[in-house]
Amino acid sequence: MASLLTAVKDVERLRQITAVLVRHGFGEVLGRTDLSAFLPGRTPESDRRTTKVGERLRLALEELGPSFIKLGQIISTRSDLIPPDVIAELKKLQDDVPPISFAEVRGVVEEELGGTLDTLYASFDERPLACASIAQVHRARLAPEPGAEPIEVVVKVQRPRIGPTIERDLDLLYLLARVIERAVPESRVYSPVALVGEFDRAIKAELDFILEADNAELFTANFASNSIVRFPRVHRAASSKRVLSLEFFDGLKIDRAVASGASGETLAKNALAVIAQMIFEDGFFHGDPHPGNILVLGPTDAPVLGLLDLGLVGRLSPELRDKAVDLMIAVVRQDVDALAEALLAMGRARGPVDMAAFKGEVRTLGAKYLGRPIKEIQLAALVRDLVQGAVRYDIEMPSELVMVGKALMTIEGISKEIHPELDVIAELRPYFLRLLMRRYHPERVGRELLRGVADLSVAARTLPTQLHHILDDMRSGRLEIRTIDPSLPAAADRLGRRIYASLTVGAFTLAGAGLLAAGRHETLGSVLLALAGAQVSFHLLGDLRRRKRK
Repeated sequence: MASLLTAVKDVERLRQITAVLVRHGFGEVLGRTDLSAFLPGRTPESDRRTTKVGERLRLALEELGPSFIKLGQIISTRSDLIPPDVIAELKKLQDDVPPISFAEVRGVVEEELGGTLDTLYASFDERPLACASIAQVHRARLAPEPGAEPIEVVVKVQRPRIGPTIERDLDLLYLLARVIERAVPESRVYSPVALVGEFDRAIKAELDFILEADNAELFTANFASNSIVRFPRVHRAASSKRVLSLEFFDGLKIDRAVASGASGETLAKNALAVIAQMIFEDGFFHGDPHPGNILVLGPTDAPVLGLLDLGLVGRLSPELRDKAVDLMIAVVRQDVDALAEALLAMGRARGPVDMAAFKGEVRTLGAKYLGRPIKEIQLAALVRDLVQGAVRYDIEMPSELVMVGKALMTIEGISKEIHPELDVIAELRPYFLRLLMRRYHPERVGRELLRGVADLSVAARTLPTQLHHILDDMRSGRLEIRTIDPSLPAAADRLGRRIYASLTVGAFTLAGAGLLAAGRHETLGSVLLALAGAQVSFHLLGDLRRRKRK
């Protein structure tokens, strides 16, 4: 306990956290850990208001404040780990916080931007447009250049002292996660420490508005030739790490736009096309495209999607992107075996996987989702259940894939709400096939082949040197082969001889081939050396085979 107290920087906050958790019925869990000394002196179950775990967890997180609310929102996206009833409750978490005063807003803006509010902005509304746990948003007009009109913007202002508050809570969250994971073995299936780490990365990105500005500009560049979507322009001169001035979008929420005459079919197909390009082509996508972050701009006969709140983004490496496309192609083709192979390729098995049982699980899911008309396939739900199935077989799936599933599910839900007849698979099929054709385009194949040849060339140049070092270690007695079973000296001896023979054969073969390939065959000495190498190699291989028969 002394070491635990030493590690805690804010004992009073830890006592507050444990008291809230106990009040909502989690005292029994904490009592099994080193934190039992921090528990209040009363029965853990005495203040339990409901028997539903998800509801009790939501109430506890709301009472603990902004850091814990954000943690709950992150956890609510992990449908691969968390039970559906708990996720349903955590999705109710809202950043329902009172606004900070206008004096505090002014203080943050002037401190960050190095000027007075009146000189930076032509006007600045004191009443916020929106309030959240991290920041609040005000409408304003930037001070214009001489002879120009003021520019309509929205200004996102970070709450004072929120950074240190979150840093303090992060330290305590890591502590709680570690002690619970160590003391409560059944909690490890939910990966408490990994979840806190995921929250850590997400919240730190959200606290740095410069990153959000960078994201907006990268999205704009990626969709420069696409007129169906827009991202707000960043005004860098009036932006910093804690203040962000963005172009004001004068638009309507999707449901209101459809009610005003915009085509639900057009908007649904466009939203699907945008998220597909983000995920499968660019590998850089909006992490939370819920209806509140989407506006419809322009006339109703030519609607344009405006995407907001670009702090939370997902990234897919080119390799993971290709695997994700393979997964989607398997869905489009309704190929269950290919689906299992693609899923396994995307994950990382923590131990031996019963492939027959795993493929059986995928076939069961395939029958549930794919054994129906394509129009009725729920793509996002299929991805979610596939990921959950993989986790059950101890296959760790990348968190990026979970984020992909969430983004797809959100957009699919929005799209089908405004256009119930939307056939998601039919819309995406030509897109995936086009990406597949691009993957095997001769130009890309040629580039990858050249890269492979270059890698092989490097290996060919460095391998003789590495073999020389190994053989030198063997000759001088510095190379040791160890076995955990001392009763197997003969096996170790045979293994050593085979390694020695293999290395020597490889060295002579590469040396001889190198001489010939380098054009050094014009002298008799070079030819004899190459032939001698081959002869020694054949002799060693023959000796190895004879010993194997013994």
